[in-house]
Amino acid sequence: MNEFEFAGGQTWHPLGWLGLTHPFFSLESSQVHLIVQTWIILGILFLLCLPVRWLLKKKFGIPRYLILSFVDTFIGLCKQAMGTLIFSHLAFVTSIFIFILFCNVISIVPWMEEPTSNPYTTFAMGIISFLYVQFNGIRAHGIKGYLKEYIEPFFVMAPLHLIGKLASIISMSCRLWGNIFGGAIITNMYQGLIRSHLILQIVGLGLGLNFVILFFFGLFEGFLQAFVFTMLSLTYLSIAITQEEQGHGAST
Repeated sequence: MNEFEFAGGQTWHPLGWLGLTHPFFSLESSQVHLIVQTWIILGILFLLCLPVRWLLKKKFGIPRYLILSFVDTFIGLCKQAMGTLIFSHLAFVTSIFIFILFCNVISIVPWMEEPTSNPYTTFAMGIISFLYVQFNGIRAHGIKGYLKEYIEPFFVMAPLHLIGKLASIISMSCRLWGNIFGGAIITNMYQGLIRSHLILQIVGLGLGLNFVILFFFGLFEGFLQAFVFTMLSLTYLSIAITQEEQGHGAST
C-alpha cells in the first residue's frame, strides 16, 4: 500500500517513504481533515487579499471606509495597550484576530467545520501567541532583564513564575476551544433535531430560530471568542514589553 494512503482508512503516514511509520510521524484521518480545512481557510484569506488591495486603492467607497475603520480599531487598541504603535505588533494581533474569526465562523459554509472546535488548533494558536510574547519580551529587555522577572522578589519564586507563564497557553487555548466546541455541539444537536421532523423545520424557519442559532453560535460567538483571544494576546504582549519600564519608573 502506498505510504501516502490511509492505512485501513484511519491513519496516514506522510513520511512513510522515508521509513518513518512510527505513530509520532502519523496522522489520523480526523487530523488530516483538520489540516485540509485549515489550509482551505488560509487559501480563502489569501484570495481575499486581492479584492481588499483593489478596494483600498479607491479613494472613496463604503468598503474602503469599513476596511480602514477595521484597521484603525486595532491601531487604537495597540496604542491603548502599549502606549505606542509598533507595526509588527499591529500586524500580529490583527492577523490572529482575522484567522481565528474565519476559523470560528467557517461553519456557516456547508460541509465545513470550525478548526477551532479541535484542541489541536487552539493549542497551536496558544503556543504561537506565547512564543511571540516571550520573544518580544526578550527583545525589549534582553536576556538578563527577561530572566530577572522570574526571580523577583525571591529566587525560590522562579518555578511559580514559570508555571504562571505556561498556564497562559492552557488558559487561552482551553477558553477558545471550549466555547467554540460547545457552540458546535449545540448547533449540531439543533440541526439533527429539526432535520428529522418536517414540522420542526417549518416552525424553526417560521419563528426565525434557525437564524438565531446560526447568528449567535456561528457569527456572534465566533467574533466574540476571536476578539477575546486577541485581546488576551495583546495584554500579555503589553505586559511583557512594558513591565520593566514601569518598574524603573516606580523606583525613581
